[in-house]
Amino acid sequence: MPRDRFLVHIEGRDLELSNLDKVMYPSAGFTKGEVIDYYTRVAPVLLPHLRDRAVTRIRYPNGVDEAHFFEKNKPGGTPDWVRLERLPVPGSTKSRETIDFVVVDDLPTLVWLANLAAIELHTPQWRIGADPDLLVVDLDPGAPAGLRECCAVAMLMRDRLGADGITAYPKTSGKKGMQLCCPISGTQSSDVVSGYAKRVAEELAKMVPGSITAKMARQLRPGKIFIDWSQNNAFKTTVAPYSLRAGATPTASTPLTWDEVMAMATGEMPSRQCAATEILQRVEEHGDLLAGMLQPGPIVPV
Repeated sequence: MPRDRFLVHIEGRDLELSNLDKVMYPSAGFTKGEVIDYYTRVAPVLLPHLRDRAVTRIRYPNGVDEAHFFEKNKPGGTPDWVRLERLPVPGSTKSRETIDFVVVDDLPTLVWLANLAAIELHTPQWRIGADPDLLVVDLDPGAPAGLRECCAVAMLMRDRLGADGITAYPKTSGKKGMQLCCPISGTQSSDVVSGYAKRVAEELAKMVPGSITAKMARQLRPGKIFIDWSQNNAFKTTVAPYSLRAGATPTASTPLTWDEVMAMATGEMPSRQCAATEILQRVEEHGDLLAGMLQPGPIVPV
């Protein structure tokens, strides 16, 4: 076996890892081995949020500064023990009617994907064969607005959703903005959920037109927070909690407490994205701040 390849045995599965010294984040010197180590260590809190969901990967074979590609279909050489689900993909750019999606239910599958340089992991709001069990509100800042302004809008959105009995869990996106993830009943279609999210977004935009927009036109976004209600479309995905992001440094989508959101909104603490090492420290301290998302929530108003 070549010297840059290693056999490992994880939970009854044999995997071959390769090129562990390859630098994935040149500005930070963060290697593929460190990517695999991060995903291995964060797996106890990450896997419950991936389980039973079709995973779209963004792969960076030569690091985050080089070419990347989105991957939905199973890659060549997929081990026979990896769970696959054949699902419809209307409007596929490759004219496919169905795709064999990878489902990440266990640690061996997660490590296998990390070894393929699947740095980012994105999931839909539904589990295989079911209606959406999550409502997601994506808060996207238009410069010069940033994460601090997102946090202020997140507080408004939390209170508005709470008035309908919907609990929101905040997390950073790992890039510019943040998302609120809300467990719902899983008994309503994505059209119903998306319609509700749109109504609430438009209501807040009307309430604070100088700071919020619910319209997708980019020319309307500078200095405002775009509430992207369309993330609830059945064929859209959202970055998974704890997933790494491809940027200058290895940041990750980070669960927050509402006290932290308020402190960022008021400027009492810096508003910034967290690095992978910080995520692991936070998990040791807090456990999974999004554990409540794994329990069923209410139906959304129609």
